[in-house]
Order: sequence, then structure tokens, then C-alpha cells
Amino acid sequence: MSDIVYDSKMSDAEGLMWRLEKDPQLSSTFGTVTLLDRAPDFALFTARLLRATLAMPRLRQRVQTAPGNIGAPTWVNDSDFDINMHVRRIALPKPGTERQLFDLASLICADPFDRSRPLWQFTVIEGLKGNRAAIVQKLHHTIADGESGVQLSLKYLDFERDAVQPITPNPDEIDSAREDLRDADTKAADAVRDVLASGLRFPLEVAKQVKELLADPGQLPDASNAAADTFRGIVSQLSDTEAAHSPLWTDRSARRRIEHATAPFDDTKAAATALGGTLNTAFMTIATEAASRYHVALDAPVDFLRSSMATSTRTEASGANAFSLVRLLVPTSEMPIDERFRAIQNATAHAIEDSSNTSLDALAALASAMPTSLITRLARQQAQTVDFATSNVRGAPVPLYVAGARLLHNIPIGPLSGVAFNLTLLSYDGHLDMGLNTDAAAVTEPELLRACLTDSIAAFTALAG
Repeated sequence: MSDIVYDSKMSDAEGLMWRLEKDPQLSSTFGTVTLLDRAPDFALFTARLLRATLAMPRLRQRVQTAPGNIGAPTWVNDSDFDINMHVRRIALPKPGTERQLFDLASLICADPFDRSRPLWQFTVIEGLKGNRAAIVQKLHHTIADGESGVQLSLKYLDFERDAVQPITPNPDEIDSAREDLRDADTKAADAVRDVLASGLRFPLEVAKQVKELLADPGQLPDASNAAADTFRGIVSQLSDTEAAHSPLWTDRSARRRIEHATAPFDDTKAAATALGGTLNTAFMTIATEAASRYHVALDAPVDFLRSSMATSTRTEASGANAFSLVRLLVPTSEMPIDERFRAIQNATAHAIEDSSNTSLDALAALASAMPTSLITRLARQQAQTVDFATSNVRGAPVPLYVAGARLLHNIPIGPLSGVAFNLTLLSYDGHLDMGLNTDAAAVTEPELLRACLTDSIAAFTALAG
């Protein structure tokens, strides 16, 4: 995994996620619940994270919006940075169950960030039954995506319990390691000049054109160049207002419920290989199978659901975020799970091909020329066309430790962004941890959905032989 390339200015995609925070249901904050075999050394953990902020300057920066919100927000050093505002410790009340832990984690992740500070937080949670502990990691998506979040974790994790620890940085070292950034006023002025110099890559007239094209997509000129293809793809996606397919997952709220399931890595991979596909297709099949079983159990069978799938676009030059979102219809009628696997494999291939001209970056660039009220409304409209979201993140294949405690499970908590549930997979030490983040108004039987997920894992891995 290559080092992250940091830019002082937000990318269009990051700027879009920042602006969509105006609607709490479109929040892009994501988290991880890390289960530990014991409580970590809190002082050591804090020192490790302090050192991590030197290696990853974004962790010591806050967002500075441009005057009048013209142009992209910029990242500036937080002159009042205090590690103790970002690393906290609390204890669960007895009996310290995992249910208590996940309920607390959902509250932590839903709590909005203080926008005047760097957008991250770690909470060490002690008192978990069996003398265990946990860490709830919370990051705003403008700082990192799933893959760069994993890269962040490598700055404070060890490969052995009693690893030799680096010396705690002193104040002089911290001062010398700070990025030599210009002050906020200068950076904001530069942002404005960039916009004026470029003539607004997407002039304000584009917003009017988008409105007209959404009303009548057929008026788009018949052109064959790449720009026209991109614009046509964007308009096609934005004009898709077909409602999500689930008859059960229609309501939305700010209430969240976190569940957890685990699959064996080797058996899941072997079953996917036997069927001629990938681990990601296996994951999508398991998620779809679970959704199908849930609807059947509640006497509401459905033939198709629409899923949103995050796909990595990371390259050597990628910044903190490098992903795109692909929407696809997945078959949820009752069928053998191997048949469902092949159907999803075909659907995924077609969806990725069809979305080649509708990348998140292209959508975000277009959105940069739109008023926040309009793009928020469009985003909410698009969220209403999707039933559930998925993401697959690669983690470490070997045991890891943090400040003397061993990681048992690494459970990812993906953002809902207006859908019924998000199922995110993170591989670790021979197993696949799946974090199920549900909207409580949509998924009214979360334990049932978790049971369906567990049964789907068992059904799929049985194909490994």
C-alpha cells in the first residue's frame, strides 16, 4: 500500500461529502469497533497516536471554507491542536455486554464532529465482559476512505504484544514536523483566485443545464467525445429516480443499530474460487442472500433490490479518498445460492461497465458548481433509489496488537447516507468481519437480519466442500 498523497485543498469528492453534511442523514462519517483481549495501555496508545499525527498531517488539520463557499474548502493546521480532544477513555456499566458496546458505538459515530477541530476521534472503552476492551475509531470521510483508514491504523499498531515502542515525540519534534502551510486567509484567497482563473470548471450555467436535462434527458446532444459521454452518464444517473425496491425498507430516521457477523476467510475464498469468481462477489452474494431471507421471513418476498457498492480507484497518486460508487440490481428471489452468485457476478460486471462514465469524481466536479441546497436534494433523491450499501476493505492477514492488547475483531461501521443498511467487510487474521449498520426505522428487525446474514455465510461457505 503506497503512502497517501495529501493536498492542501479538498478534492471535489471530499468537498461534496463535506457539503452534504448539511443533511444529517447524508453524513459520511465512518467508524471501526476494534475488540481487544484486554485494555490497552492508555498513555502509550495516546503517545502512539500523537506520533501518528506527525506522519499523517491531515490528523492535525481542520477545514477552512472559502469565502462565500466559492471553491473547494482547504485544510489548515489547527494551532490549538490537542491530542486529548481526540483520544478518550470511558467504561461500560456492568455487565459490559457486546450489545452495550455496539449501542454506545452507534451513539459515538452518530455524534457530529466539532467542525473547528480535526475530524477524527478514538475512544477506548473498558469494562467489556471477560476483562476485554474495545476501541471505537471515528473518522470523517474527507480524511480517509476505508483503505487509507487501514493505512492510518498501521501507524499505531504492532505485530507483537511487547513490541519496542518509539520514543514519545517532544514539543520541538512536533513543531519541526508540522507542514509549512500558509495561514487560513492566504489559503482562502488562493482558493478564490483558483476558481476565478479557471473560469469555474463547471460554470454556473451548468446548474441550469442540469435542471433542464433532468426534465428532458433526450435533449442531450449526440456527441461521441469523452466529455459528452461523461456528462451523458451523469445526467442518466441523476435522472434515475426509480424508488428503491424493498416494500419493507421505506422509512428513514437518525436512529442506528449496529450488528456484527464473522465469516471464515479460507472457506469463503475457496467457495468463490470454486464458482469461478472473487471474494468480493462472494461478499455481495452473502449480503444479497441475507436481504432475500429477511424479506421471505417477513412474508414480503421481492425479486430485486438495488445495492450501492464502493469500488477502489486507488493509484500511486491517490489522496485520502479514492473510490467510486456503483449501483446495481441484485436478484433476491428465492434461488440456490450458487445461482445467485453467478447472477451477481454478471450484474456486477455490467454495472461497473455502465458506470465507467459516472465516477464519483465526475459527479462531484459537477456538483461543485451547484448550490448546496440543490445538490443535497439530488443526493437525497438518489439515496431513495438504493436499498442497501456495501463496501469491502482489505485488512491485515496476521494478528495485530495495540499498546499491549491483541486485536480480536475489527468491525467496520460504514455510513448509511440515506439507505436502509450498510454492510462493510474488513478482513483480519483469517476471518472476515462484517459490520451491519442499520437505520432502525427501515430495518425494524435487526436481530433477524443478523441471523439471516449468519445463515447466508454458512450456506455460502458450505460450497467450499
